[in-house]
Amino acid sequence: MEQKIKSIEEEVKSFSIVSNEALENFRLKFISKKGLIPGLFDELKQASAEEKKAAGKLLNELKQLAEGKFKTSKEDLENNLQDSKEEIDLSLPVIPNKTGNQHPLSLTRYRIIEVFEKLGFNLADGPEIEDDWHNFTALNFPPNHPAREMQDTFFIEKNPDILLRTHTSNVQIRLMKQQKPPIRSIMPGRVYRNEAISARAHCFFHQVEGLYVDKNVGFADLKQTLYHFAQEMYGKNIKIRYRPSFFPFTEPSAEIDISCLICKGKGCNICKHSGWVEIAGSGMVHPNVLRQCGIDPEEYTGFAFGMGIERVTQLLYQVNDLRLYSENDIRFLKQFKKVI
Repeated sequence: MEQKIKSIEEEVKSFSIVSNEALENFRLKFISKKGLIPGLFDELKQASAEEKKAAGKLLNELKQLAEGKFKTSKEDLENNLQDSKEEIDLSLPVIPNKTGNQHPLSLTRYRIIEVFEKLGFNLADGPEIEDDWHNFTALNFPPNHPAREMQDTFFIEKNPDILLRTHTSNVQIRLMKQQKPPIRSIMPGRVYRNEAISARAHCFFHQVEGLYVDKNVGFADLKQTLYHFAQEMYGKNIKIRYRPSFFPFTEPSAEIDISCLICKGKGCNICKHSGWVEIAGSGMVHPNVLRQCGIDPEEYTGFAFGMGIERVTQLLYQVNDLRLYSENDIRFLKQFKKVI
């Protein structure tokens, strides 16, 4: 057996390993489970005690020799493979790792949320695909109101009417149905209207509406809330005016204007050359709306308001065309780096 071990040892030493294929052949022939060396260990089990003592040492040395050659050859082949690869040219200029930035509408949305959160308003959300009751009927819209027509609203189904919401007021209705006063929430989200696309309007846009319902809520609370918001967004010197208006879901109602920050009150296409830009509609929640939601208007009152995030952003960043927000032009979007 000793002679057999020495013969295999010579084969191991002389075996040439110059490729991965040769390395695998070496492993299969000598050190795999069915290889020559494990076979010698099986033969050693049948040998006498004296023969085991003499051959056992030689066999262990042969095993270490074969495994060592296999390991060394494998490392050499891997190193040669890495050396053969194309070297990196360290003289090439570094590819800049550009950091992205948030969309201007997102920046404005976060800023609006921050302002109202400090006033105690929380966030509420609801579906963009809505039924007629939550979008119109519960908000005191009469059956013949123009907003129900196909020219203003994107209807998905008829009888029953399913549509893309035209405002986030549907979230107000769902909130008042699910929660008892006091309620103090804002509802940011995307809305849809069938309008001609221009510098001032689009078929989809983003709104933030607010709702405050409690005992003894008055118009003075609404006025001061929106006055505070305008100053926080545009600065303490901003000029503000309230104009009487009409909305089916509020009574009395008012629209809020601020002096145009783009033309500084001189007149431009954004302010229709008036020097003023409307930023929000508002009013005291109509008693019929409260009743529809199961709230007693004799016990509770409330105010609501709504504004377009695109319009607020236009004035904030002095953007003169609303269409830029949805055209995905990197040259435009990369200008907005941080929250204001």
